[in-house]
Amino acid sequence: MNLKQSRRKNGRVYLTIEKAYRDANGKPRTKTIKSLGYLDELEKIYDDPIAHFKEVARRMTEEEKASQNVTMVVNMNEELEPSTDSRKNFGYAAILKIYHKLKLDRFFKNKARHKKFEYNTNSIMMLLVISRILSPGSKKKAYEEKGRYFERFDFSLTHVYRALSHFSEIATDFQRYLHSQISNTYGRNTKVIYYDVTNYYFETDEADDLRKFGNSKEGRNNPIVQLGLAMDADGIPLCYQLFPGNTVDKETFRPLIGEIRKNYDTGRIIVVADMGITTGDNIFYLQGKEKGKNFNGYVFGFSVRGGTKAFKEYVLSDEGYLDKDGRPADESADFKVKTRVIARDINVTTPAGAKVKKTVYEKQVVFWSRKYAEKARAERNELLAKAHDLVTNPQKYNKATSYGAAKYIKNMKFDSKTGEILTTKEKPVIDVEKIVEEQKYDGYYSIVTSELDDMPTEEIIETYRGLWQIEDTFKITKDILETRPVYVSVEDHINAHFLTCFIALTILRILQKKTGHRYSAEKIVDCLKRISCSLEHENVYLFDYRSEISDAIGEALGIDFAKKRLRLGDIKKILGEVKK
Repeated sequence: MNLKQSRRKNGRVYLTIEKAYRDANGKPRTKTIKSLGYLDELEKIYDDPIAHFKEVARRMTEEEKASQNVTMVVNMNEELEPSTDSRKNFGYAAILKIYHKLKLDRFFKNKARHKKFEYNTNSIMMLLVISRILSPGSKKKAYEEKGRYFERFDFSLTHVYRALSHFSEIATDFQRYLHSQISNTYGRNTKVIYYDVTNYYFETDEADDLRKFGNSKEGRNNPIVQLGLAMDADGIPLCYQLFPGNTVDKETFRPLIGEIRKNYDTGRIIVVADMGITTGDNIFYLQGKEKGKNFNGYVFGFSVRGGTKAFKEYVLSDEGYLDKDGRPADESADFKVKTRVIARDINVTTPAGAKVKKTVYEKQVVFWSRKYAEKARAERNELLAKAHDLVTNPQKYNKATSYGAAKYIKNMKFDSKTGEILTTKEKPVIDVEKIVEEQKYDGYYSIVTSELDDMPTEEIIETYRGLWQIEDTFKITKDILETRPVYVSVEDHINAHFLTCFIALTILRILQKKTGHRYSAEKIVDCLKRISCSLEHENVYLFDYRSEISDAIGEALGIDFAKKRLRLGDIKKILGEVKK
């Protein structure tokens, strides 16, 4: 502590006691501990104010040092008690900071206000979200590990399962509330919305109304549920919906986008999605007339190989392609692109179920990349090597293990029940014509968009490439948050499970945004797991981890993760602060 004398604009000297410290970057800083007053006023009270308050500052320094010193007597022969497992996590303070910054506690408390629960639903949700990020697994596992945190989780495992039904009931309301809170607290960019679908499997062989057998994206033979997810332009989740496992991807689009249009106050949106969503019904739905103008737009992937003969000829024709510098592209170009605005007929389903043709005006963007062409060629060559072995040694394979390679083989059939390869009169052979046809389109991609004038070609391509963020998001849910396999089986429990995963995912994405997108979700989770401590002496806890990432998280959220030791009272004080 030091006495500081500051001369103000009025010429008078003002006295303060200040403390020197270093910030998270190691830079020296000072902060005012006590304001004393003007020197001329203090001279009326003290004979020598300067000398008096220098002595006060010295004593304050000694008292602070004394309070920071702890005398410990260490018995080197002391043994741990049997089954000791007292290590505590403190990294969850970062999770709670965002949880409370978004006032999620307020939502859950308000929703339970008029319910006769014997337990605190907000406390249960906090545990489930923290556990989903730091120690994913079953609800039982989360409950059994609740002692890892400095929280008073005063409920039973039975209470956890009972709360799941309540969470399921309020899931839709919660998503709308969360969107509003994120918009108000961190800001939302919903001009562009990314949409995609994935599925999650269950460790069971029995299907029901929700868990059904469908096209598993992981090639598994278990019942699945489909999950449609919308994300804003910054990669922050917007909302989700669950669908039965046999729902095709394109049928999940309108229900979820309709929810956003009705209840999320986003204004006009441009939806970005892959070619599995590109149907006439979905395009017509987005371009539905509202007050005489096209209300919403789209940037959709469009299949080249599945296109019409005329479209394929347009793609393969060298005419009109430009290189990165806007000059006519030649054979040496690594990238080329061309666009056109056309009227295209799409098939639209009427309320009665009939198909009618509608005309839409859209821009087609076609581009070719040498890097993508080489990648496609390499991937196909791997499958062709497998296909040749499959033709030569069919006994080594079945329908599952031949996946990907079988499409390059003619005359190969599988048993519908066992998946075994059937013996046929015609010997299986490599489909050379198919390979030659595929090679023509290596490296070509196409996009269709409603944005005819307002979005430049480069922006259209970059906007579409943003879909990698949602693909990365699904990877986070499956690999880091371990959303599947799903360990609950009752439908409302399943709904609640995905709600907790959605909250955990959103908090992780906000942490990435708050730290400038410098660190992957995996690295952030690993860091938060490692910010842990052990009881060293009475109420003193010893920490043994600090990194660039923990400093960045601490600085972004205003939490000091740099201390080597903290008293229990200080830990609880910090946790109290993050909940404000």
